[in-house]
Amino acid sequence: MQFQFPNQTGFYQGKVRDVYSIGDDQLVMIVSDRISAFDVVLPRPIPFKGAVLNGIAAQMLDATADILPNWKEVVPAPNATIGKRCDTYAVEMVVRGHLTGHAWRTYKAGGRMLCGVPLPEGMQENELFPQPIITPTTKAHEGHDEDISREEIIRQGIVPESEYQQLERYALALFQRGGEIARKRGLILVDTKYEFGHRDGQIYLIDEIHTPDSSRYFYTDGFEARQANGEPQKQLSKEFVREWLMANGFSGKEGEQVPEMTDEVVKGISDRYIELYEQVTGTTFHPQPITEAELQAQITEALNNLNR
Repeated sequence: MQFQFPNQTGFYQGKVRDVYSIGDDQLVMIVSDRISAFDVVLPRPIPFKGAVLNGIAAQMLDATADILPNWKEVVPAPNATIGKRCDTYAVEMVVRGHLTGHAWRTYKAGGRMLCGVPLPEGMQENELFPQPIITPTTKAHEGHDEDISREEIIRQGIVPESEYQQLERYALALFQRGGEIARKRGLILVDTKYEFGHRDGQIYLIDEIHTPDSSRYFYTDGFEARQANGEPQKQLSKEFVREWLMANGFSGKEGEQVPEMTDEVVKGISDRYIELYEQVTGTTFHPQPITEAELQAQITEALNNLNR
């Protein structure tokens, strides 16, 4: 459903989020229960997924607000945030603490350079880097984001050099804070991505941060033993959804069919997201079913209160 809010000036629907422009300088972001994998929106929504991601992001934005200002103003409903509208930088700052995922696939194939960053010799999968690295990507409106180096970002004028250097400093400081929070929960923040914007000459942190959809976590317990034995690490991320799809013959390739999402499968994914919330935040998730009419009313009331 598409809502209509006071002073609404625009609407954009992404794969999993609906974004409403309010006037010239506010956004309403509704995190839906839609779920995507391999760039495909799956046919059934996952109950409470939107509230889980919105709740984690809100807590993490509050926990990092001393590092730099962020876009969040108020959370009027479990799956919605109202915040400042910023001009977005056209890069995502991907910070990696460990050699995993895309970085490992590059390394395993013989690559020793990723986004202009040299990778040390002799590393194994999931090993900790000597220090975190930043491997930026361009933000694509359609299709996949593309790897890019800091040198190319600056050369092409995508971000001015002085501002890009500040984005790097912010990204590393946020990653350090995220790692400190994770350790208290028995987790390792492995890699993540940050998005930034600017308004009135100030850089802002925007979008979601440190959620299992934008980040990868390992469990601290048993990490060293698994590394020593060459075993896969126990992950806390959306990876389990991709693994279920691949085990059932779908990896996003042309001609493949998304497997049937039975009630049992949907409930299992929902339960797993709630588990992710509780592990990452250290707090209990309280499901709050909300109708579309209630959601519209709560957001409208919050907008009216903010803009009196």
